[in-house]
Amino acid sequence: MKIAITSTGNTLESTIDPRFGRCAYFVVFDTESKSTEFIPNPNKEAEEGAGPAAVQLVASRNANKIVSGEFGMKIKSLLDSLKIQMIVIKDPEKKISEIIAMLNH
Repeated sequence: MKIAITSTGNTLESTIDPRFGRCAYFVVFDTESKSTEFIPNPNKEAEEGAGPAAVQLVASRNANKIVSGEFGMKIKSLLDSLKIQMIVIKDPEKKISEIIAMLNH
């Protein structure tokens, strides 16, 4: 299974980015191969439509779940229609490595 995590940077020591559509990076973690891929978010500076564009990016990587600090209202129905689960983590200090460790258990 592939899980996308919003990240403030491109290392495992980076923290979760509270913004979904405008996060700095997406980390795609594959629970089977244990591989991680860091993808810069090309939509973070977009005038509008950053959220739906971010959904497209994550869906193109075949993610089944997305972990972020929060999701916009427009995003929920879009993710529901794609059968992508949203996981909200309200701790802005949470490191990507800690989130991956939680997902492995």
